[in-house]
Amino acid sequence: MTIDKSWMTIRRRGSSDEFWNGLQHFLQMAKPFVNDRGFIKCPCRHCLNNASHQLEDLESHIFRNGFMFGYNQWIHHGEPATANAGTTVAGPSGGIHERDEMFDVLDDIISEDADEEAVGGPSSNDQYDDLFAALRSELYPGVSSFSSLNFLVKLMHVKVLNKWTNKSFDELLKLLKLAFPKIDLVESHYEAKKLMTKIGLGYNSIHVCKNDCALFWKENSLKDTCPVCSESRWKLQSGKRSGKNVPHQVLRYFPVGPRLKRLFATSKTAKLMRWHSTGKSKDNDVMRHPVDGKSWQEFDKRHPQFAGDVRNIRLGLATDGFNPFGNMSLSYSMWPVVLTTYNLPPWICMKAEYLMLSLLILGPQSPGKDIDVFLRPLIDELKELWVHGLDTRDAASENGVFRMRAAFLWTVNDFPARSSLSGWSGQGYRACPTCNEDTPSMRVIGKAAYFGHRRFLPTNHHWWSNLQFDGHTERKRPPRRFSTTDILEQLRRVKTGIPGKHPNYGGVKRKRGDDELNWRKKSIFYELLSS
Repeated sequence: MTIDKSWMTIRRRGSSDEFWNGLQHFLQMAKPFVNDRGFIKCPCRHCLNNASHQLEDLESHIFRNGFMFGYNQWIHHGEPATANAGTTVAGPSGGIHERDEMFDVLDDIISEDADEEAVGGPSSNDQYDDLFAALRSELYPGVSSFSSLNFLVKLMHVKVLNKWTNKSFDELLKLLKLAFPKIDLVESHYEAKKLMTKIGLGYNSIHVCKNDCALFWKENSLKDTCPVCSESRWKLQSGKRSGKNVPHQVLRYFPVGPRLKRLFATSKTAKLMRWHSTGKSKDNDVMRHPVDGKSWQEFDKRHPQFAGDVRNIRLGLATDGFNPFGNMSLSYSMWPVVLTTYNLPPWICMKAEYLMLSLLILGPQSPGKDIDVFLRPLIDELKELWVHGLDTRDAASENGVFRMRAAFLWTVNDFPARSSLSGWSGQGYRACPTCNEDTPSMRVIGKAAYFGHRRFLPTNHHWWSNLQFDGHTERKRPPRRFSTTDILEQLRRVKTGIPGKHPNYGGVKRKRGDDELNWRKKSIFYELLSS
């Protein structure tokens, strides 16, 4: 006898008698197959048959979270394994459609929002109607191997791999429409991009003041002028705003949390996220991964609760600026801010597909000391991930859902970028951030030169007494190590400056006091210490 499973993908569960009746039939079918403690695997979109609950809890889980996609033969709940379940699933509208790999993608996305749905209320998944429509639709009459959505995702992937322009993509879509009049495809790259955003492949556009003073974000999102320098948010023509509001600068922000959660969505990647706890080097003199270093071990000692769950994530940040137009005379600056996940083994964590672009800073000039203005959305999310974390489904664990937290460990950058990020100027007589105020330097032909490198040699080395370096023997010991307390005390003396490059505000140059040493600002990263 064929079992009606069309109720499994109904999304307005609170107002559907069909879903409720189907659920009751499923529970009656599963009742004889509970274990001796009354537990049975839960096929809701959060547990995915990885966790077991009592039968009454199954009812509330499935009703609240929905029934998982792809579980079409109920082998854990009473349906014989030899039953001909086929390779079809019931579509959201009740129709039967061939199995499409995009079902798994949508299942992963919708399950992240399942907790937001109130029992008995309207579905919060209405935002996915366009995706389900594209998933239900055949690409072309009679073509069952591709849904419209599946084909579009693959086409967008080819566009990215081969660096097609948006215009060339539009021309291709027009050609496909002309050659195959009945093809079900979007009209333009703009429409495709809107659809991809719903899958989680989009970003947040945040407007920026033309002088890098502030973001038009959160409390400033509705303002038309900069809260610092009062410059207009929009480009003006002849002193007036044009018909369409065009911002001076736009920051692209790619939220980190959802992508970190998806690292645990498949069992293979979820297991790799535990590598750092089992892959440590057994040779104390060999460091093949940051987990073998002193910084990592010291962090674990200071935060034992965080280190207690090996699934918690350690992140590093790398950034640098370049001109995307190569050697052209056009002045332009692009600063990608990339995060690295150090839970993964060394042969994976540095691969391009595992590096996460979090910010894309674009503008006519480098952000310089004002890079903290652009880092604000990322820092706020990192603080949230450290303090509260995110409920995350772990495909490699029987417990199903855990509270994932993330810690930011360090930055990786060249010396000029380090100056922008840390706030310690890389110029002048105290340019060395390690030696700090003890930097040995002198003026040579109009430039600052740095000496004293012999101090790092063993004290019995013959170069200590050699006069050929600067005409003197070396008598000083290596520079002292500055503790966190020492650095914070130095930063306490740094005057808070106005951000931005406006000539009357943040762009006004001021002379640093002797007590400020080479500090230009207190970096935004220090907020992570107090969170």
